[in-house]
Amino acid sequence: MIKTGIIGGAGYTAGELLRILLNHPEVEIAFVNSNSNAGNKISSVHGGLIGETDLEFTDQLPLTEIDVLFFCTAHGDTKKFIESNKLPANLKIIDLSTDYRNENDGFVYGLPELNKSRIAAAQKIANPGCFATAIQVALLPLANAGLLTNEVHINAITGSTGAGQKPSETSHFSWRNDNISVYKAFEHQHLTEITQSIKQLQPNFDKSINFIPVRGNFARGIFVTAYTECNLSLEMATNLYNDFYKNAAFTFVTEKNIDLKQVINTNKAIVHLEKHGNKLFIISIIDNLLKGASGQAVQNMNIIFGLNECAGLNLKSIGF
Repeated sequence: MIKTGIIGGAGYTAGELLRILLNHPEVEIAFVNSNSNAGNKISSVHGGLIGETDLEFTDQLPLTEIDVLFFCTAHGDTKKFIESNKLPANLKIIDLSTDYRNENDGFVYGLPELNKSRIAAAQKIANPGCFATAIQVALLPLANAGLLTNEVHINAITGSTGAGQKPSETSHFSWRNDNISVYKAFEHQHLTEITQSIKQLQPNFDKSINFIPVRGNFARGIFVTAYTECNLSLEMATNLYNDFYKNAAFTFVTEKNIDLKQVINTNKAIVHLEKHGNKLFIISIIDNLLKGASGQAVQNMNIIFGLNECAGLNLKSIGF
């Protein structure tokens, strides 16, 4: 059994990570660290786990007793923790924050569709951002073929859980319900990791990625629409995407139009292509808390430890 620990156990991503790991056939949860909740039952914070576990939060850090440590911390806190604590030399780390996504300090960027072989040999993984995952899934096949030669235009709408569990003005129900708004237009922080991955496949990429993030009035999921000029026919583009994702465990290309409920509660990414004149139109969808966070973290853990990539992640979508 793989023994796991979690730092920062009270938020949405930690709740989803716990749900997956409690039902994973090869995992034992050794501890869940949360200073503010130490001594409380995990189910007192994550109500969906009532009846699933009697585990309690702890403020202790028995790092020598685990094989892998997940960070579900606020951005900046993982780096502070690593710099202030002596970690066992053989401990695997999977960080769900933004702290190491530019691949410094020995971290590998954990997008399996891009870096699966590197992930398998890695000790430290920087889990991708949710918007970044959905957008990269839409664009990487083109970059791999050297076909991102024009500006890319992206509109992506995300659920309120993407803003975290701590209430804020723009995540409060009274504001979010029956509402929609744009934020960080053209300047979202995930553009850095998106560009990094595109240039990994297409080093000469130098065009603008025009990204408009949108707050949606629903709880979870990301719905991306993107387009760029492309000379490929629809058949050629579809073949290109199918070939790029032929060995991907969770990313699928479909000829049918797609909707967000097809991926909610799953680790799937689904892509749909259309051709409109000289523009290739791409739709991609993920669950921001699973393929965009905790599900992908477990997928990375499975790869690192040589398990079936889908272990613990065979989840059905909430289609109705």
